[in-house]
Amino acid sequence: MNYTPLINGVAYSWADINVQLLGKTLIGISEITYEDEQEMVDNYGAGNNPSSRGYGQNKPTASMKVEAKELERLVDAVPSGRIQDIPPFPIVVSFVNSVNRVVTHKLMNAQFKKNSRNSKAGDTNIEVEVPLIISHILWK
Repeated sequence: MNYTPLINGVAYSWADINVQLLGKTLIGISEITYEDEQEMVDNYGAGNNPSSRGYGQNKPTASMKVEAKELERLVDAVPSGRIQDIPPFPIVVSFVNSVNRVVTHKLMNAQFKKNSRNSKAGDTNIEVEVPLIISHILWK
Protein backbone atom coordinates (compact mmCIF):
# COMPACT_ATOMS: atom_id res chain seq x y z
CA MET A 1 0.00 0.00 0.00
CA ASN A 2 1.32 3.43 -0.91
CA TYR A 3 0.93 5.53 2.24
CA THR A 4 1.91 9.18 2.48
CA PRO A 5 1.89 10.50 6.07
CA LEU A 6 0.86 14.00 7.05
CA ILE A 7 -1.14 14.95 4.00
CA ASN A 8 -1.93 18.62 4.65
CA GLY A 9 -0.53 18.04 8.15
CA VAL A 10 -3.34 19.72 10.10
CA ALA A 11 -6.12 17.96 12.03
CA TYR A 12 -9.27 19.55 13.35
CA SER A 13 -8.78 20.53 16.98
CA TRP A 14 -10.51 22.40 19.78
CA ALA A 15 -8.68 25.55 18.70
CA ASP A 16 -10.57 25.37 15.38
CA ILE A 17 -14.08 25.21 16.85
CA ASN A 18 -16.61 28.02 16.76
CA VAL A 19 -19.96 27.67 18.56
CA GLN A 20 -22.70 30.21 17.91
CA LEU A 21 -26.08 30.52 19.57
CA LEU A 22 -28.61 33.28 19.89
CA GLY A 23 -26.60 35.43 17.51
CA LYS A 24 -23.39 35.31 19.55
CA THR A 25 -20.16 33.31 19.46
CA LEU A 26 -19.55 31.50 22.76
CA ILE A 27 -16.09 32.29 24.07
CA GLY A 28 -16.36 30.65 27.48
CA ILE A 29 -17.18 27.16 26.19
CA SER A 30 -14.88 24.26 27.00
CA GLU A 31 -16.90 21.30 25.71
CA ILE A 32 -19.77 20.50 23.38
CA THR A 33 -21.21 17.04 22.83
CA TYR A 34 -23.90 16.05 20.38
CA GLU A 35 -25.05 12.89 18.67
CA ASP A 36 -28.02 11.28 17.08
CA GLU A 37 -28.80 7.61 17.47
CA GLN A 38 -31.14 5.76 15.14
CA GLU A 39 -33.12 2.92 16.70
CA MET A 40 -32.56 -0.21 14.58
CA VAL A 41 -33.90 -3.68 15.28
CA ASP A 42 -33.49 -6.94 13.38
CA ASN A 43 -36.81 -8.68 12.77
CA TYR A 44 -36.93 -12.46 12.64
CA GLY A 45 -39.11 -14.82 10.68
CA ALA A 46 -38.34 -18.35 9.55
CA GLY A 47 -34.83 -19.54 10.36
CA ASN A 48 -32.32 -18.04 12.74
CA ASN A 49 -31.18 -15.05 10.69
CA PRO A 50 -32.99 -11.72 10.44
CA SER A 51 -35.57 -11.50 7.69
CA SER A 52 -35.79 -7.70 7.81
CA ARG A 53 -34.71 -4.68 9.76
CA GLY A 54 -37.02 -2.19 11.43
CA TYR A 55 -36.18 1.46 12.04
CA GLY A 56 -37.55 3.42 14.95
CA GLN A 57 -37.01 6.85 16.41
CA ASN A 58 -34.01 9.05 15.85
CA LYS A 59 -32.81 10.21 19.28
CA PRO A 60 -30.60 13.30 19.21
CA THR A 61 -28.84 14.43 22.40
CA ALA A 62 -26.60 17.38 23.19
CA SER A 63 -24.88 19.15 26.06
CA MET A 64 -22.17 21.73 26.57
CA LYS A 65 -19.87 22.89 29.30
CA VAL A 66 -19.56 26.66 29.66
CA GLU A 67 -18.12 29.12 32.11
CA ALA A 68 -20.63 30.41 34.67
CA LYS A 69 -20.09 33.95 33.36
CA GLU A 70 -21.51 32.85 29.97
CA LEU A 71 -24.63 31.51 31.67
CA GLU A 72 -25.01 34.68 33.72
CA ARG A 73 -25.10 36.69 30.47
CA LEU A 74 -27.96 34.51 29.29
CA VAL A 75 -29.77 34.74 32.64
CA ASP A 76 -29.50 38.55 32.47
CA ALA A 77 -30.99 38.58 28.96
CA VAL A 78 -34.12 36.60 29.90
CA PRO A 79 -36.91 38.54 31.68
CA SER A 80 -37.71 35.59 33.96
CA GLY A 81 -34.04 34.80 34.59
CA ARG A 82 -34.68 31.17 33.61
CA ILE A 83 -32.63 30.08 30.60
CA GLN A 84 -35.16 27.27 30.19
CA ASP A 85 -37.66 29.95 29.09
CA ILE A 86 -35.63 30.87 25.98
CA PRO A 87 -37.60 29.75 22.88
CA PRO A 88 -36.05 27.09 20.62
CA PHE A 89 -32.95 28.26 18.73
CA PRO A 90 -30.26 26.74 16.48
CA ILE A 91 -26.71 26.12 17.68
CA VAL A 92 -24.12 26.28 14.90
CA VAL A 93 -20.88 24.38 15.45
CA SER A 94 -18.10 25.00 12.90
CA PHE A 95 -14.65 23.50 12.64
CA VAL A 96 -12.23 25.64 10.65
CA ASN A 97 -8.50 25.37 10.13
CA SER A 98 -6.04 26.84 7.68
CA VAL A 99 -5.78 23.74 5.48
CA ASN A 100 -8.99 21.69 5.59
CA ARG A 101 -12.47 22.67 4.51
CA VAL A 102 -14.96 24.18 6.92
CA VAL A 103 -17.27 21.63 8.55
CA THR A 104 -20.54 22.97 9.97
CA HIS A 105 -23.15 21.13 12.04
CA LYS A 106 -26.45 22.65 13.18
CA LEU A 107 -28.23 21.54 16.33
CA MET A 108 -31.82 22.45 15.60
CA ASN A 109 -34.53 23.69 17.97
CA ALA A 110 -32.22 23.68 20.98
CA GLN A 111 -33.41 24.59 24.45
CA PHE A 112 -31.67 24.56 27.80
CA LYS A 113 -33.01 21.81 30.06
CA LYS A 114 -31.30 22.86 33.27
CA ASN A 115 -29.50 25.75 34.94
CA SER A 116 -27.21 24.90 37.85
CA ARG A 117 -23.93 25.85 39.50
CA ASN A 118 -21.39 23.71 41.30
CA SER A 119 -18.10 24.96 42.69
CA LYS A 120 -15.53 23.81 45.17
CA ALA A 121 -12.48 25.11 47.00
CA GLY A 122 -9.60 25.78 44.65
CA ASP A 123 -11.72 26.43 41.57
CA THR A 124 -10.27 29.27 39.55
CA ASN A 125 -13.05 29.09 36.98
CA ILE A 126 -16.58 27.78 37.51
CA GLU A 127 -17.75 25.65 34.60
CA VAL A 128 -21.31 24.40 34.22
CA GLU A 129 -22.52 21.31 32.39
CA VAL A 130 -25.69 22.36 30.53
CA PRO A 131 -27.93 19.62 29.10
CA LEU A 132 -29.83 20.56 25.96
CA ILE A 133 -32.84 19.21 24.15
CA ILE A 134 -32.66 19.34 20.35
CA SER A 135 -35.03 18.14 17.64
CA HIS A 136 -32.39 17.03 15.12
CA ILE A 137 -28.87 17.63 13.82
CA LEU A 138 -28.06 18.89 10.33
CA TRP A 139 -24.72 17.20 9.65
CA LYS A 140 -24.32 19.01 6.30
